[in-house]
Amino acid sequence: MRPITLELETIIRTPAEERQHFEEVIQEVPYKIYLNEEPIGSSMVLPTGLEEFGVGFLYAQGYLSGPEVVKEVRLCHERGGIFVYADIEKIEKKDLIVTSGCGGTGKISRDFLERDFEPLAEYQISLKEIRSFILEVLKTSDLQRRTHCVHGCGFWSEGELKLFYEDVGRHNAMDKIVGAILLGKATPKGAVYTTGRLTSDMVLKCARIGIPIVMSRTATSSLGLEIARRAGITLVCYARPDRINVFHAPERIKI
Repeated sequence: MRPITLELETIIRTPAEERQHFEEVIQEVPYKIYLNEEPIGSSMVLPTGLEEFGVGFLYAQGYLSGPEVVKEVRLCHERGGIFVYADIEKIEKKDLIVTSGCGGTGKISRDFLERDFEPLAEYQISLKEIRSFILEVLKTSDLQRRTHCVHGCGFWSEGELKLFYEDVGRHNAMDKIVGAILLGKATPKGAVYTTGRLTSDMVLKCARIGIPIVMSRTATSSLGLEIARRAGITLVCYARPDRINVFHAPERIKI
């Protein structure tokens, strides 16, 4: 496993003093994603949860239809490669849309955006559970406290935190959640919470995998809200342990 941080010596300088100080710096590493040995794309990622990221990345780009086609995932750290093997006869080039994710590096297929939505998994969550969910994510995110350079993304179901991933990009962290569900590590029946904003690609990935409740510490965009309305997602923003702001479908939130 690759190290995820480096320790670097820095200088703290103030009007009163100058002293040496050590800081942890996140490892941001380029990885290329392959499908059946064919290169599909590349991304800068935090080198954790790479199997999940590779599968989630390919799902968002329209190459994987669901969990039933995924056969195996292999990593090659020396080559910086994530190799996903799937039961697909022909790999066809996709019409990709560049999203608002982190400098425009994120991409989704046009079909992934425009086709009709399948029914969501049904789930309800109480305000008490939301409080526990948010506090659990914040407690688990030790890397953020140490480096101040990652986004966290958690998945809650059946009264507990089932999945948690971090990455330098909020959309990468969400891809890891989606990939974990496709790999059978959880079902979509639950709620997701991200420390990043809910733009179109973030909400869309949740809608396509069937997650019914999507929450963020920050805000949504107009297109993110539109997708939530089209898909029937309960969209929650400005989520804090003691309050939430529900933008759509409040019926899944219990007092």
